Amino acid sequence: MSSLLKNIIRFVLFIVFQVFILNEVPPLHRFIVPYLYFLYILWLPFKLNRFALLVISFIFGLTLDYFTGTPGLHAAPCTLIAYLRPFLLNLLIPQETTEQSYVEPGPKSMGWAPYGLYIGILTFIHHFYLVLIEWLQFGNLIYFIGKVLGTTAISLLMIFIVELLFTRIGRYRSNTA
Repeated sequence: MSSLLKNIIRFVLFIVFQVFILNEVPPLHRFIVPYLYFLYILWLPFKLNRFALLVISFIFGLTLDYFTGTPGLHAAPCTLIAYLRPFLLNLLIPQETTEQSYVEPGPKSMGWAPYGLYIGILTFIHHFYLVLIEWLQFGNLIYFIGKVLGTTAISLLMIFIVELLFTRIGRYRSNTA
């Protein structure tokens, strides 16, 4: 299956799963909301240029905003993590080995420790910015931090369950492409 077709299918599946399943789950303990949709952005190929990454992430966020009726609420955090993603990948993995050999980020291409750090940092940044935009103020700081940490913890748990249940094939990059 081509990379383009695979990413289009992922785009649709992540939107459908978030909108019709996770958004229907009542908030846990009054403020913890499970989010998994942004994993699509984190799974995009290494060699996608920055402009394309930003445009795809913005469109992805706007698509989710369209279905949830929240204009810009998800598009902004998606664009932010797409902007930060290349910088974080450059810090976490050696350029001459992994990124040259594999097509997309994952535990097989990066190793579990760097991949966990990559997922953890971008998940926290995404949720922090999402909750900040949602409230447009800090208000009660303890409640704000609790919501960010709780939502991040639930999302990280779901991400690692998805990684363990649906193992992606770590495809090597070939010289013919």
